Amino acid sequence: MSTCKACCENNGSEKKRLRIAIQKSGRLTDETLKLFKDSGIKISSNKDHLLAHAENLPIDILRVRDDDIPGLVMDHVVDWGIVGQNVLEETTMQRELDGMYTGFNEVLKLNFGDCRLSIAVPTEDEWHGLADLEGKKIATTYPHLLRRVMKEAGVNFRSVLLTGSVEVAPRAGLADAICDLVCTGATLQSNGLKEVETIYTSKAVLIGRDQPLFPEKQAIANTIIERFKGVMSAVESRYIMMNAPKAKLEQIRAILPGAENPSIIELEGSTDRVALHAVSREKVFWETLEQLKALGATSILVVPIEKMLG
Repeated sequence: MSTCKACCENNGSEKKRLRIAIQKSGRLTDETLKLFKDSGIKISSNKDHLLAHAENLPIDILRVRDDDIPGLVMDHVVDWGIVGQNVLEETTMQRELDGMYTGFNEVLKLNFGDCRLSIAVPTEDEWHGLADLEGKKIATTYPHLLRRVMKEAGVNFRSVLLTGSVEVAPRAGLADAICDLVCTGATLQSNGLKEVETIYTSKAVLIGRDQPLFPEKQAIANTIIERFKGVMSAVESRYIMMNAPKAKLEQIRAILPGAENPSIIELEGSTDRVALHAVSREKVFWETLEQLKALGATSILVVPIEKMLG
């Protein structure tokens, strides 16, 4: 194949295939892959390959380190990336200091990857506020986020940059405190630390390059965004069914959490009761079911929704 022909084919592929960077392994990996699967995107399960292809859509998946994802989007190497807001913010600040381009678009906030960046100190230390860290050494993987907060608080400190096992720093004598991601707090406790101050909260986010996509790519992107939204709506929603007295319908509708206008279906052989079906976009608690029962509702059924569009 001639060089000219190869270039033309590559350019054609560039216009038609949506390229997405995801974390190869780590905190967001499993949930990102689940989002793809639930959205009907079939991806090769071999995690050792840097580049994977969707089997049923013109999508390429680039598996990389999470802190490489923002730069790949900002440098227009990929079209989209899924990354934690904490990594995105930290990387953006570092690139600004380095004089590098930081443009991107936030495409969609995702409903997983919840965590917080917190200050933790040895369990035996007293805590009155950030001022307690004046002149202290703080170990962290997020020096820019930490520096911004401490500057706003007017606290001088020394940053100790660590890329892993930050929680062992105080015990090893490397730092007086740490600033690290916290999900459950169990790792802190096992290392004799206590969480004392949250300085940043984060979720996973889908970001995109800050330039228009080719029309073919944009069509794919629109489809995937709708699917992602549908999956997230389904996770957070429930389908509610019950038989209810006609005389209590307004009261029942008033207590259904986040429900759209319900479907009302006549029950055969009954003049005073109907079947009510509704989609709730909020959690349904036992207290709500008990209130429905007290209003005369029977056969109350709450079921999860697998997929939902619109």
